[in-house]
Formats: sequence, structure tokens, C-alpha cells
Amino acid sequence: MRILLVEDAGSLAEVVAEGLRDQGMAVDVAYDGLTAAAKLDLNTYDVVLLDRDLPGIHGDTLCRMITERDDRAMVLMLTAAGEPGDRVSGLTLGADDYLAKPFHFPELVLRVRSLARRRPGARARVLRAAGLELDPVRRTVVRDGRPVELSVKEFSVLEALLHARPGFLSAEALLERVWDENADPFTNTVAVTVGRLRRKLGGPPVVLTTPGVGYRVAGPDDAGTPQGRRRPDVPKGPGRGSPGPFG
Repeated sequence: MRILLVEDAGSLAEVVAEGLRDQGMAVDVAYDGLTAAAKLDLNTYDVVLLDRDLPGIHGDTLCRMITERDDRAMVLMLTAAGEPGDRVSGLTLGADDYLAKPFHFPELVLRVRSLARRRPGARARVLRAAGLELDPVRRTVVRDGRPVELSVKEFSVLEALLHARPGFLSAEALLERVWDENADPFTNTVAVTVGRLRRKLGGPPVVLTTPGVGYRVAGPDDAGTPQGRRRPDVPKGPGRGSPGPFG
């Protein structure tokens, strides 16, 4: 899940961003409307947390810009203007939800996840493949009936790969989806995280690697296929490109 937080109060923005990252979300931050508009042109977001009273471009104008896009993000207005009339006007602008400051952080997390599930094109709540069951809401993973304890990033990598199946995701695509814009593109953190994920999931391998293509979740035709080699009949999916160093 990739989030854009648009908030001009720097201290609040950093606290909220770090809290959401601790919940496994990739969070980019913009402190004014102009920067937010530029990020929206560069990246695809699932949810935008949007303050209304912004410098540069007002939050109301930015909300209209977002809702006019074809592949639009869901918008949660996060503002100190919490009177009923303010909420009505915010929703009238096209916002999908409205949360007044001060807010209870667990409620914010639940609302963000709910909006991501409602976004057009969102997948089924429980993802299933290769003997795996991943529940993004309960944050649980089960393999062949056995619960698997994963770190926040391991869980997010597996979730991204399950969403992409049967296609591939390159290391660069995983950095973009699971980490955020501050991630070092030359880091080996993806390879390290995938390596830990494989060990925790156990055998036979679930996450397969094809050098020069990327990572993917094993399918029913992969029984007996050596790790790291792509079967000729497996199509290349989203995120195709140089996967970087693999673990």
C-alpha cells in the first residue's frame, strides 16, 4: 500500500508518516500543495491523506485534481476543521472519507486500510496462492495450515508479489511499492528481505527469482522447476526490468 501524506505541519507529518510505515505502508510526504501535485504526477498512490489548508495549492483544489484522474487515489481529508458543515463540504469535493484532528491513530490506520480496499481495482481481501493465505486486514499469513510470523516489510513484499501474480516484480518495483521515495535504488534490501521471507515460508520455494526479470510467486506448473530459472511458458508481468542483486 502506497500512501501520500500532504500536511504542512512538519512535526505532525513526520509522526504520522513513521506510524504508518510501522504498519507496513510505504509513505511519501508533501508539505505543500505544489509538491503534492508533482508527486501525484510521478507516482501512483492508493490513498492520499490530505490536509485542507495547504500553502501552494489549497487542499480543496488538490482534492478536485485527484478525483478527476482516471486512476485516482482514495482521498482521506485530515483536517482541524471538524464541524459537520466542514465534513459535508469536504465530501462534496470528492473526498472519500473525512477525519478531524486531533484523531486516534489506530482509527486512522483502519480508515486508510478500508479506503485502500475500496479503491477501484483492489483485490480480494484474502490472497491465496501456492498453499499461502494472506489476510491484509488481520495481517496474518498461513502456509499449508501453518501460521507464519513475518516482519512488516516481509509481509508487504509477499502481499505485493501475490497481487502481481502470475507476473513478475523487479527489485525496483518492490522498492517503489513496499518502501518509499527515500529508498536507495542501489541497496540490496530487497534481496535481503526476500531471502528472509523464503526462509520463513520454508520449502518447497514459494518466491522464485529469474535474473534480469524479477521475483514472482510460484504457480501450479512450477513443481520441480529449479529456483532462479523461468519456465518458457510463464509470461513476464508488471515490474519487468533489471531486478538487481538477488538473494
